[in-house]
Amino acid sequence: MKQRISSVFLLGMAATLWGCGYHVAGHSNALPKSIEVIAVPAMENKTTSYRIEQKLTAATIHELLAKTHFHVVSDPDAGDAVLRGKVVGVEVTPLVFQTTTTPATSVSPATSVAQATVMLVTVKCEVTLTERGTDKVLYHTDNFVFRNEYQLAASQPSSNGTSSNPSAASVESFFQESDPAVDRMAQDFAQKLVAAVTENY
Repeated sequence: MKQRISSVFLLGMAATLWGCGYHVAGHSNALPKSIEVIAVPAMENKTTSYRIEQKLTAATIHELLAKTHFHVVSDPDAGDAVLRGKVVGVEVTPLVFQTTTTPATSVSPATSVAQATVMLVTVKCEVTLTERGTDKVLYHTDNFVFRNEYQLAASQPSSNGTSSNPSAASVESFFQESDPAVDRMAQDFAQKLVAAVTENY
């Protein structure tokens, strides 16, 4: 059921992007001329980061449509080549903190809450592009690494004004909430991945 929902989500995303006219030739590519349609099935997620595979897959589809001449489908049996990805590692490291202090009152002492505002995000993947008709591997790496820093949207302190782990809430919300930083990260990841697959073949 989960796979079916993911497929519907990705098909809808691809159809929307296709309808917006994202199939202009962009960067040069070195793939065989016989490759005109690339199938991009949903990436596998071997981490505990919720729905990261959906974000990265959708961003990769968008980047292929926007920056290359290839048509993109989600069905592996409908492409001249199949791009498969597996997310094998995700690290989110707080780099910058902002401290908010609540003044003391007659009934409670002053409290300080630290919230992470800048994160270093590292995503590690296995990536393979295979020519479907011949099973020839056109591109493969077990260690595709994407790393960048992202500013988080302002987060709210906990209801009691304290935090035993200042960065825990921000780290969790980075992937579980609709923070714009996640979308930026997915777009940046896709740019690097598509460039690696199409230009460094």
